[in-house]
Formats: sequence, C-alpha cells, structure tokens
Amino acid sequence: VQLQASGGGSVQPGGSLRLSCVASGFSLGDYAVAWFRQAPGKEREFVARISGSGGSTYYAESVKGRFTISRDNAKNTVYLQMNSLQPEDTAVYYCAGSRPYYSGSFYSQDGYAYWGQGTLVTVSS
Repeated sequence: VQLQASGGGSVQPGGSLRLSCVASGFSLGDYAVAWFRQAPGKEREFVARISGSGGSTYYAESVKGRFTISRDNAKNTVYLQMNSLQPEDTAVYYCAGSRPYYSGSFYSQDGYAYWGQGTLVTVSS
C-alpha cells in the first residue's frame, strides 16, 4: 500500500500547479482522499478532501475558489489543481487515504491511514 505525490515545484504568485497522488497496491477508489500541507514551522493542515466516488468535495476556507480536488479512479489517481497561488501556499503537500471505520472529523490527520511522501510547493517572486 503506497501513495506517491508529485507535481510540486516553484512558481510565481498568481501561478498554477497540479499535484498528483498515485496509489499502488490497492484501489484508491475505495477510499476518500485528502490533501494536507505543512508550511515551515507550522503544523500540518487540511487542504481538501474528495469522497471515494468523487461526488463530494470539501475545502479549507483558505483555498476555496482557488484549488480543485478531483480523481480518476481508473488511473488510481487524485489531483489537486492549484490556481492563483500565493506565497502563503508555500508548503510540503501530502496526500492521504482515509482510515476505514473512522468516525471523527475528516479535517483531522487522525482520519487518514495512508500517507504519501510529500511534494514541495514554493510560491515566490
């Protein structure tokens, strides 16, 4: 069971990036998937989540209207399209697969059992 995040890089403010999270060893479609991020010196925070079918999505207020989470279960992949990037979006971004039978808040890291290695996004002029 493995998740691999990719697509990070350096962009100027106002730019865009698309992150990908590819699963191997299991069917990602059986799980809700979230993106979290961790900026230097800060705690990891929730960014977005998508249900297993893709029918429900949730976003942190700070990224709503700028980021879009989507998935292609045939490709075992979840995406995070990030537009209008700002310096405060600079962080390591992690994808995570939901923990089975978890009944707490899905904004919490505790709700996720499978984590990718992270991909760095740097927004700077």
